[in-house]
Amino acid sequence: RALNGARLEASVRAYGGAGQSKVSNKWPSPYVLVCGVLLVVSLFEHFWRPLRWFAVAGAAAGLPPIVLRSVAALRRRTMDVNILMLIAVAGAIALKDYPEAGFIVFLFTIAEWLETRACGKATAGMSSLMSMAPQNAVLAETGQVVATQDVKINTVIAVKAGEVVPIDGVVVDGRSEVDESTLTGESFPVSKQADSQVWAGTLNIDGYIAVRTTAMADNSAVAKMARLVEEAQNSRSSTQRLIDTCAKYYTPAVIFMSAAVAVIPVCVKARNLRHWFELALVLLVSACPCALVLSTPVATFCALLRAARTGLLIKGGDVLESLASIKVAAFDKTGTITRGEFSVEEFQTVGERVSKQQLIYWVSSIESRSSHPMASALVGYAQSNSVEPKSENVAEFQIYPGEGIYGEIDGEGVYVGNKRILARASCQTVPDIVEHMKGVTIGYVACNKELIGVFSLSDSCRTGSAEAIKELRSLGIKSVMLTGDSTAAATHAQNQAGEHTS
Repeated sequence: RALNGARLEASVRAYGGAGQSKVSNKWPSPYVLVCGVLLVVSLFEHFWRPLRWFAVAGAAAGLPPIVLRSVAALRRRTMDVNILMLIAVAGAIALKDYPEAGFIVFLFTIAEWLETRACGKATAGMSSLMSMAPQNAVLAETGQVVATQDVKINTVIAVKAGEVVPIDGVVVDGRSEVDESTLTGESFPVSKQADSQVWAGTLNIDGYIAVRTTAMADNSAVAKMARLVEEAQNSRSSTQRLIDTCAKYYTPAVIFMSAAVAVIPVCVKARNLRHWFELALVLLVSACPCALVLSTPVATFCALLRAARTGLLIKGGDVLESLASIKVAAFDKTGTITRGEFSVEEFQTVGERVSKQQLIYWVSSIESRSSHPMASALVGYAQSNSVEPKSENVAEFQIYPGEGIYGEIDGEGVYVGNKRILARASCQTVPDIVEHMKGVTIGYVACNKELIGVFSLSDSCRTGSAEAIKELRSLGIKSVMLTGDSTAAATHAQNQAGEHTS
């Protein structure tokens, strides 16, 4: 009510609701169109003098919203751009320059419509973030279709091939490839099986999966992302705060200077007073601060929204502006600089404790519980060797970030990971064959404080990584690669990404 009393045309709506159409109208409001039509007619006054009055009618058609907002501003004891425009129109009419008055009203109202439309498109983009997740879900036990808002945590829902995951959860049955590009920007499908995390808004590509929900619909990853962008929109950047502060003093200063331009020549008895009065009106119109005040929040919000839709979450305008001063950019290696699609080059046993087939079975079964990109390569390698991983036979599964994983299978505790996992497994012996293995990433398998196997994998640089790093370098930004892999793997990725990475 208070906002509407200030003629700000506020309304309460949900994203994607009916209120959306009001801010994203394809055409200007009728009074703007009428103003424009009458103004065009007035341009033919050279053929028939009375047509000049159509400009006055056009100005009158577009003035009511400006007058109402000016009155509201005066009631709040503030000076805003609407008052500037009203004074300029009154001055043009006083000079009997009616087309000028009409043009002032028409151009100002058109500018307002364009700004409102830009904001509407940005807000519509926020609605598209929320619409990434479907509104209904299918219960796995009964097949009943229910609204996602009614689905409780720990409910098992069914997601068929080609359907979008409606709620965040963990896969409890089935196996599939899931396209997560809408949420993370990752262009390659991610393999999902039991205990894999899936997120609302991602596309199940080629298999049936049953998902136990881990969050409510309004607390899903995509909902959090939308809220984060909304919070960022509501937060004001330092530039925006500075402009808002200046604008409070800017408008009265413009009115004062315009008055001075009009009054001082009268006081000094200058010639051609009409010329000075016209200059005062030009100053009023050209110094209008509306574009200055509105450009920063609209540009900031559009940038935040665009980043969010590509998987980049930026927490507010201040953070966005700070990007202009960064000196170092840090990138994860696997899946960021590189494609994250490994292939097994070699797989060997160490000693005679276990056969190669048995070792492949152990490693692939444990890795099937992991979401690391190299896990799918090991599982695929096992299947190509006629070994079927069984994740359900793995117990006490644990992840050690930057090192590897651990799991118990067939009564044995098995560690799989990079060289650092050997210290956790209390295994110090590294065979000489490792130095001669192909591939850039070396993996180790340990059991009962003994190294029982080694394998090597290779990964290629993601398309565009080298170009992106080179471009950052040209902007004076140093690129740093973060990885838990071996020095050889890091060096290989660095060489592929270019000489500007460290």
